[in-house]
This record gives sequence, structure tokens and C-alpha cells, in this order.
Amino acid sequence: MILRKRRATLRATLQFRRNNYIEKAELPSRLGFEASGRVTALGEGVGGFQIGDRVCVVPGAPLGAHGTCADWVNVPASRVLPCPAGLNDAEAAALWMSYVTPYGALIEICRIRAGQHVLITAANSTVGLAAIQIARAVGAFPIATVLSESLRQPVLEAGAGAVIVMESEDLAQGLAWASPVGIDAAFDAVGGPQVAQIAEAMRPRGSIVIHGALSPEPTPFPLKLALRKNLSLRGYYYTEVTDDPEALSRAQDFLNKAITAGHVVPKIDRSFGLENIAEAHAYLESGRHFGKVVVLTQPGK
Repeated sequence: MILRKRRATLRATLQFRRNNYIEKAELPSRLGFEASGRVTALGEGVGGFQIGDRVCVVPGAPLGAHGTCADWVNVPASRVLPCPAGLNDAEAAALWMSYVTPYGALIEICRIRAGQHVLITAANSTVGLAAIQIARAVGAFPIATVLSESLRQPVLEAGAGAVIVMESEDLAQGLAWASPVGIDAAFDAVGGPQVAQIAEAMRPRGSIVIHGALSPEPTPFPLKLALRKNLSLRGYYYTEVTDDPEALSRAQDFLNKAITAGHVVPKIDRSFGLENIAEAHAYLESGRHFGKVVVLTQPGK
């Protein structure tokens, strides 16, 4: 399927460019995981779409061959979905990488529900902010961790019920204060030694899902706590959803309903023209963004 691109988002692309991502480049390689645009051509046998349809590119196709940082892209039809109603082009481009990751962990794996307490680490990331919205969408209480005090208020305003500042607060004490009854699910981007503290704070039969490795230290498996509390601890990568047509359909349905209800609204920090792609990457590397950084591949059209 050939798409005329309007928008593309960048954060995972930055990690891919640095060779720090799970998927590794085979040079020469394209860049860009997700996008929004309009269909301009269909391959033989492709159904369900028409020329001119407004669509999103769902990440998961081999990036080297199907990267989205371009005015025109050719992507497998299996990686294309209609843009949800109610989102503009930039928001539609910012949807899938950020939201399908916490959707898979919190809804498909942990099956969180109203009234439960959910820990979201590194919650100021775009995936963390999306996780807060998804937890709120089902009536759960999101507890966030951030690194610095300057991030406390923005993350509270983004919907967190409580925020623990890691540079000045003890994680175990913060969790005991925020959720005296214990945590039902943890969505962890950090790993490392803090996993033992998270396990200590879990309620019986709780689930810890680790989707990142921000900590440079080894991640222990808290065996005795897992046995005593019947805990589940596992790794997770978003393609568990995007490579499964049935799971992807459930994610699409969940997000469409959450968008319509106003629970899910992708946060856009700043946009750059494609001609300023180096400036966009430099801005990401500065760590000053709060929300998605979007490339406008065809501004004004």
C-alpha cells in the first residue's frame, strides 16, 4: 500500500538510530515507526481500503524497508488502520506506538479494572502518559514515578493519582503512602534493583510487566516474594499485540471507544518540518520534551 504521508513521530526512531533499540538496523536503512497519511495506491489483492482513505501506520513492519520518515511510503496493508475519528493528523500519527504498548500490558496481560491501583514508572515518557490515560479509562488509580521534582505537577495534571519523585523520595515508602492496600499491576520501564521493591508492594496475584530497561543494573527475579504472593513477572514488547490480528483488533476497538469518550488524547509537545529532521532529533536528545515530537512531512497540505 502506498501512502502520501502527513505526519510521523520520532522517539523510538531516535533509539533505533543510536542502535539502542530492540530492532537493529541493516544498512542502508530507513527511519520512522508510525505515521498518518492518505492512501494513494493499493497493491494487488488488498481490500478494505480506498484511494484517499485517511489512515495510520501501525508500527511493527521491518523498519529498514518500511520506515515512515518520508513524504511517500510503501507499507504492508496489515500495518495500516483507519485513523480514529476525533484525532487530527498529528494526534493520529502519535497514537499507536505510545498507546498499544500500555494497552497490551495493562489490558491484555494485567486485565486491570476499576478501583485497582496501577504503578507506572518513568511516567513522563509518551508511553507512560498513555498508560495513565488507559488506566483512567477503565477506572483504575495510576501511581506514577518520575525522576525529578519538576515533573511532579505536569504528571499529576496528566492524570496520575499520585507521583513519586525518585531523586528525592524512597520508592518503597512512596508506594506504601500512595497505596496502603498494595499495587495490583505494575507497568515498569526501568527494571533493575527496584523490581524487588515493586514486588514487595504488590498485592497477592498481582502482575509486574517490564517493557523497558532504563536501569543499567541487572534485574533480579524476586523469587520468594513471587512464591509467597503468587506474583507474575514478565517482559513485554508491543509486537505481541501488533503481530496478532485479533489482539490488534481489540486494541483498535478499545482505543476508538476511549478516544470517543475523551479518555485518550495523544499529547503533542512540538512539531518539526521534515527538512528540520536533524533539529527534531537534537530536541529529543535534549530531554526537554513532554509528549510526542512530530515531523510534518507535508505541512499545509
